[in-house]
Amino acid sequence: MSFHQPPPGAAPDDDYPTMRSRKLRLILPLTVAFAFMMEQLDSTIITTAIPDIARSLGTTPLQMNLAITGYILSLAVFIPLSGWFADRFGARHVFAAALAMFTVTSGLCGQSQTLLHMVAMRMLQGFSGAMMTPVGRLILLRAFPRSQLLTAMTYMSIPVVIGPTAGPLVGGLITTYASWRWLFYVNIPLGLIGIVLALRYVENTRLATPPPFDVVGFIICGSALAAAQLAIEAVGHAVLPGLATLALFVAAALLFALYARHARRRPNPVIDLALFANRTFRVSTLVGGLCRTGANAVPFMLPLMLQVGFGLSPIQSGSLTFIISLGALAVRPATKSVLSAWGFRRLLIINAIVTAAVIAAFALLQRTTPHIVVFALAAVFGIARGTQFLATNTLTFSEMPAALLSRATSLAGVIQQLTISFGVAASAALLSLAAGSRALPSVADFHLVFVLVALVTLASAPGFLLLQRGAGAQVTGR
Repeated sequence: MSFHQPPPGAAPDDDYPTMRSRKLRLILPLTVAFAFMMEQLDSTIITTAIPDIARSLGTTPLQMNLAITGYILSLAVFIPLSGWFADRFGARHVFAAALAMFTVTSGLCGQSQTLLHMVAMRMLQGFSGAMMTPVGRLILLRAFPRSQLLTAMTYMSIPVVIGPTAGPLVGGLITTYASWRWLFYVNIPLGLIGIVLALRYVENTRLATPPPFDVVGFIICGSALAAAQLAIEAVGHAVLPGLATLALFVAAALLFALYARHARRRPNPVIDLALFANRTFRVSTLVGGLCRTGANAVPFMLPLMLQVGFGLSPIQSGSLTFIISLGALAVRPATKSVLSAWGFRRLLIINAIVTAAVIAAFALLQRTTPHIVVFALAAVFGIARGTQFLATNTLTFSEMPAALLSRATSLAGVIQQLTISFGVAASAALLSLAAGSRALPSVADFHLVFVLVALVTLASAPGFLLLQRGAGAQVTGR
């Protein structure tokens, strides 16, 4: 079917599938959530099992980082393809095919006997993940009217919040009590359920006459993203000399500049930078990305401080930090009421300050701090982080014309992927610098980096002042 293209804000509610069928209001977000949960868990669950996997495959933990880097690199490079694929082949077909490919490669990862096999399958997983998450987001954006967009984003963002904190805990439990191969096998039933739901309930919305694919733009943009992602990974893992890492950043900047020049001259570039002309989209992605960079460093640093600094076991650490996910879930029902009272602009400014303050408070934790205090602080952080992510994710698409949604999901997906990676890599690099010649960072080193990360998050608060006071009014009804 061809996708109905209404003027912005003019489509009647009956044009949306979820308004014609009440059950789709739950089934469609649940379907997308299966995909998001698989992708998020796969990004984090493997980290706790690296030593065991390395021993099983006859390699070293350092070389096993290739499995993580290959997955993240493939994910970043191929996200720009997702919007065009959905417009050309239909959202249902692309989403179901990506789910199937992710499920199959998960099983093949679990069957890996060599490092090369594992890396190859992880890169195929990254490609399928690059199709799954942006297209899943697009499915929800096309299924819900703007007045119900916050509900859709609530369901969609739950796996995004749960993944970084649940992944290490689940990974630790599976590795301890089963086999590392089950880290990948757990995706198979999730994937099969998602495929069945997608084929049964997702409409195959697509453009009747999609524009030609921008091959040159994809090569330039993909190369730029690959260079940027490799540079970020090099910073976080210190696998390259400083000059080589700097050269990668310079190459990425030059390639991005070349792509910007290319995009201005092409009517339908693979990543449409003209979307930044929309103030709400520009602020929510770029300023929101700065806040996301700081907030995404915490799920990496807090478990590390609890284990390396405080001497807790991975399972003890995970049991304390998992509350971040539950805090994020708990705040969902109240978010719509707060947005209706305050609006996006006020909420995002205040909550960015609160988030920064909570991150800075982690610098006050000591080995002797009662676990209940750590638990409570992690819960507050989960509430603040969850509120910020839900609000920015919803605001990003709140004023985007329907005809541009596929392009917007691709561009927003690229920015989110880079900010997530940079948050982890930058905090790892800062910890390494703080530790100096010592093999492991001290508690004081963690405290310093928590303060620096808090300042990054705080720096986003003034940026939200650029939003108009009525930004996102179609969503909040305010």
